[in-house]
Amino acid sequence: MITRYQTIVAIALIVSATACKKDLALEPYNGITNENVVTTLAGLQNATIGTYSFIKDENYVRNYHIFTEYASDNLSLSGTTTDPLFYAYNYQHQKNQVNVLAFWRKAYQAINGTNVVIEKVAESQDPVTNQLLGENYFLRAYLHFDLVKIFGRPYTDDNGESLGVMIKTNADAKELPARSKVKEVYALVISDLLKSVQLMNSNNTSNFASREVAIALLSRVYLYMGDYKNAFDYADQVIKSGRYALIGSANYPKYFTTPPEQNSETIFAIKHTLKDDRLDGAIGSMYWGGSIGYGEMYASESYRSLVSKFPGDLRNLFVVPQYVKNSDGSIKQDDKGNPVLQNRNGYPKYFINKYSFQDGYETLSSPVVLRLAEMYLTRAECAYQLGRPNDALADVNIIRNRAGLKDNALFSVSNMMGYTSVLDVILDERRLEFAFESQRKFDVFRNKRTLNRDYPGTHLASGQVSQEIPYTDPRVIFFIPEDDITLNPNLIQNP
Repeated sequence: MITRYQTIVAIALIVSATACKKDLALEPYNGITNENVVTTLAGLQNATIGTYSFIKDENYVRNYHIFTEYASDNLSLSGTTTDPLFYAYNYQHQKNQVNVLAFWRKAYQAINGTNVVIEKVAESQDPVTNQLLGENYFLRAYLHFDLVKIFGRPYTDDNGESLGVMIKTNADAKELPARSKVKEVYALVISDLLKSVQLMNSNNTSNFASREVAIALLSRVYLYMGDYKNAFDYADQVIKSGRYALIGSANYPKYFTTPPEQNSETIFAIKHTLKDDRLDGAIGSMYWGGSIGYGEMYASESYRSLVSKFPGDLRNLFVVPQYVKNSDGSIKQDDKGNPVLQNRNGYPKYFINKYSFQDGYETLSSPVVLRLAEMYLTRAECAYQLGRPNDALADVNIIRNRAGLKDNALFSVSNMMGYTSVLDVILDERRLEFAFESQRKFDVFRNKRTLNRDYPGTHLASGQVSQEIPYTDPRVIFFIPEDDITLNPNLIQNP
């Protein structure tokens, strides 16, 4: 394993011709020797693009999506599968789960790439050099944050006292650290993000890190810690920066089909071009079963019930029912005149289109990591926690109004529409807005709530009508890959 770790630096410096070098205005990587790569500015810039490429790798981005969104109450799997995604979906995690091992190793490969650059680049008066250094601090924070969310318990469980993940802040291939506490990992993430804010000065497109991207991620980190004052302040800073604007209602249904740099709302996204389309291995493949995709994962009955409370809510359009067609192409109707839904194994097909049809291609998408709507709803949640419910509902209504809702469909303290808690309003609004975007699981568990999966799907054992996952459940997080525990005796397994 040490030999494999020693190859990480070289791997991190390999940059594909399809990496996003055009956006950075860099010359293509041309086979410079490794020694030159880590001693020249151009080489270090290429190394940084290599780290972005690691994040785009399917072992990272697809598996992260599976571990987070498939474990939520937004989705219903319509059958069994030999793909290990099944273990994430039904909370039957394995100690040597192949997709978990792939994600773990890819994350630490990428972290090593950031450390190579951070060790070689000194802070200076040169804005180009400082931007490069700042991006690597951001990426190191981003990667550690993803890791600690997957393998460490929610910070709010015990103020971060439980075990998190290995902290790696150097490129020493022989160092095999133990797991740090969750609070120690969070401290590193915050420190790196604050450093990146100080250093970055370029208004990069949303495909790359910039000062506002780091500030937005700080807001999320503080929210997950339960530090509502800091989370509010950083979300507010992004909103008031003027750099982003909510996409209008008319264009909102097509938000996820447009390349991220063309969306005024997108803060940070993992850019994919047509050359990156993974076809039936793409995230969207499980959500849309057209000519390429499998189409086996559907919007859950629970989510559909919530979003359909208001038929005019534009977010209904991200869920697309699949109807049986007559020979003439018309929709088949039952004896009562209702459209007949297609099904798979008895589960009605409700496809999801948030990861399909970028530039018109069925399985192409650029997963959105941070967007302005999140800043509004983070500010809303924090305002509530800080004792300002009217401000909280005002921000909720900004998002609802953009979703096509108005008048009595907007909340106020005198119009709670059946809710008794403003926090419940906010969490349901977050669920509506960020469904299928890898946030729901964390929203439930960081608020010390139980995830109720009381709807049809193969997460239920025979005879069950509901699966309840309390925030205290050991399988809220994943096992550390057993192979790497064998190779690194300093690691301790999760219960």
